[in-house]
Amino acid sequence: MILTVDIGNTRVKAAVFEGNNALENFVFEKNELEKKIEKILKKFINCSDLVVASVGSVEKQAFLTFENRLKVHFFTHEDVFPFHNKYATPKTLGIDRMILAGGATLQFPKQNRLVIDAGTCITYDFIDENDNYLGGAISPGLRLRYEALHNFTARLPLLTLEAPDNYVGNSTPQAIHSGVVNGFVYEIDGFIDEYRKEFSNFIIILTGGDAEFLAKRLKNTIFANSNFLLESLNQTYQYKIDND
Repeated sequence: MILTVDIGNTRVKAAVFEGNNALENFVFEKNELEKKIEKILKKFINCSDLVVASVGSVEKQAFLTFENRLKVHFFTHEDVFPFHNKYATPKTLGIDRMILAGGATLQFPKQNRLVIDAGTCITYDFIDENDNYLGGAISPGLRLRYEALHNFTARLPLLTLEAPDNYVGNSTPQAIHSGVVNGFVYEIDGFIDEYRKEFSNFIIILTGGDAEFLAKRLKNTIFANSNFLLESLNQTYQYKIDND
């Protein structure tokens, strides 16, 4: 069994896998990390590996306390990945984006793939049918857009995510919801349309915390999987073991 842990900018997600089957998923706050992992390992006593992908601020020491019980691996740029990294600055490419690209390459072989991760930031990552990682884009996620409107203006309120009642917002809150949510959807559909001009045939994978909210609002056909990063972490780790 493999325990995968994804440390994001806001929360920690984890899952226990046996082969490619997810036995259970977990979501918790960063300050609960050691307590939650201890609880998971007590429940799944046959876990042999703990695999971590981190873009957050959690210290490695929090995981190293478990080294006497199972193998602990932190993914880095030095690991073996199933794609050719064509990024102009490969060392600056986020580990989370590399893991997503690895999972897309392994799950959807010999296809053009666009991975869209809608979390604190929204990232776009494109891997072509020859397994070349070409790059993508990064922009603010939904929560950051709400916060920016509040923090960088004098009077706009801080709102939480809500589906707008109409495209024409008839109040300041509704105008904010319309602008943030509809603008976000238009951005994603616009990026997809631009990729489609150059690559006529590709699969679109939508993941991240806001994936389910967005999936039904996009005009393009997508494969939505909010746990795709954890699945990719498990599969990329197995690929690394087989190819080291």
